[in-house]
Amino acid sequence: MVLSRFWLVIFISSIIFVMIALFSGNSYSIDYVLNGKKDDPILVSEKYKEQLPAFIKDSIDKAPDQTMVINRDTLNADTTYVFSNKTVKIYSGKQKSDGLLPTCKTSLFDIILPLMAYLAFFCGLMELLIISGASEKLARKLSPLFSKVFPSVPKNHESISYMTLNFAANFLGLDSAATPFGLKAMESLQEINPDKDKASDAQIMFMCLHAAGLTLIPTSIIGYRAAANAANPADVMLPCIITSFIGTIAAMIIVGIRQKINFKSATLLVAIMTIIAAIVGLLLYINRLDLIGKNFFTANLSGLMLILIIGFTLAFSFFHEKKFSEKSTTVFDTFVNGARNGLTTGVTIFPYVMGMLVAISFFRNSGLFEIMSNGISFAFSNIGVSKEITDSLPVAMLRPFSSSGSRGFMLDAMNTYGVDSLTGRLSSIFQCSAETTFYVIAVYFGSVKIKNTRYTLGTMLLVDLICVITAIFVASWFF
Repeated sequence: MVLSRFWLVIFISSIIFVMIALFSGNSYSIDYVLNGKKDDPILVSEKYKEQLPAFIKDSIDKAPDQTMVINRDTLNADTTYVFSNKTVKIYSGKQKSDGLLPTCKTSLFDIILPLMAYLAFFCGLMELLIISGASEKLARKLSPLFSKVFPSVPKNHESISYMTLNFAANFLGLDSAATPFGLKAMESLQEINPDKDKASDAQIMFMCLHAAGLTLIPTSIIGYRAAANAANPADVMLPCIITSFIGTIAAMIIVGIRQKINFKSATLLVAIMTIIAAIVGLLLYINRLDLIGKNFFTANLSGLMLILIIGFTLAFSFFHEKKFSEKSTTVFDTFVNGARNGLTTGVTIFPYVMGMLVAISFFRNSGLFEIMSNGISFAFSNIGVSKEITDSLPVAMLRPFSSSGSRGFMLDAMNTYGVDSLTGRLSSIFQCSAETTFYVIAVYFGSVKIKNTRYTLGTMLLVDLICVITAIFVASWFF
């Protein structure tokens, strides 16, 4: 309900802003809002040649292709004048995201269809884990811990194993596996939710623990930094882990206080200390490696763990094949049935994802996001925050809305300010240590058709803010 109202405000505000720009006499084109493609030049005006300043008109006449480019104007963007069919089209800057109609197409072909493939495969594996009894054994082992964090979840409930696999996949940077595991966890938690239209306490805790995006090996960030010729592509790994871990603990505490969870439990404290020890141990090992060794380790550990999960699932299933026979099925038929359920889930969440992406596209292309970003950067610069930090804030602002959009800002910051500058490094930490909040809420709650998310959105955005503040302090300390 809160999320729906937020998107309604975004839509109405963006429409009002577009209409004001169109009818106030300012240079603006509605076409790129509807049909434009990301990174294309933005058509801001179209005039007769006689309306242009004399030096521009003369330059166009002398140019062989009747085109003139003014580099780096006051908007910090190239301005291009193109004479064609008696008028001069003026382009300035690059479009930040696809228009509304291309976004609808992209949400299906670039997001939902690949996601459906991942869902089909991993939901098939999860069905094998259920029938073979592996998920039940995993849930039984972890019930003492999860009963402290998720007191409303029954002991040995299957959702515990799904949440464990989801957290493990996120921790290892296995995004393709994390989402199917997470969706299965939400479906399982929905089965024990007394109010099917309202998010349960367990679902809220599960979602908010996502907000910090706790990841041990940020392989994609390291890859982008390596491609940009960073001196040490993996040097942001430790700040990313520290930032995301603090954000995760903050999420647990904030939601735990709201849900009156007992944090004095010895089991919970031992588990947290074990996780901290494991992270510190791995970091100490990784820091002993040279640059080539670090890149090799970080590039292969996640893939190796994924292969081990798949191999263990198949081996365990064939070893316990009698359980499949008892249910009048086979290992292969069970996998196919799970894959079919994964495809159904993909179809269910498509409208929610498309609606969210279209709203974000309208929000960015209307110019509202840019105005808000510039305003916040201006406010921070006036209270003494360094320019290197304010230059990286657009990544932090856009991260909860769009992963691809914030990634574009991150890459732009690397190219503009330098991959090894504080701005470039801080942008990488912002990108790594937070989750795409609105996308996650749309996908996860959309999969179980929950309309009232209660305080989930506010808490996740608060955790995002904590991650941003933590990232600034950690980056300033490290670099």
